[in-house]
Amino acid sequence: MRKIVLAAVATTALSLAACSEGTEESAEATVDSAAADMEANTDAMAAEGEEMAAEGEAAVEEAAVETEAAVEGESEAEAAAE
Repeated sequence: MRKIVLAAVATTALSLAACSEGTEESAEATVDSAAADMEANTDAMAAEGEEMAAEGEAAVEEAAVETEAAVEGESEAEAAAE
């Protein structure tokens, strides 16, 4: 009887260990997936930030040309050429 109880305890311990390994592997996969998602999102945000900066730069340049044309009394084409 004692051997049967010890065998049952050993079997249960091995089952729990295997379950823990499966859980650990699943957790590692989840962390890896989250890291990949974060990297993709960071890359997308950086690209969008660069695009917004370029648009802002173009808007500032256009405003500068318009302002110079108004101040100098010339066309925007003349102001842009300078």
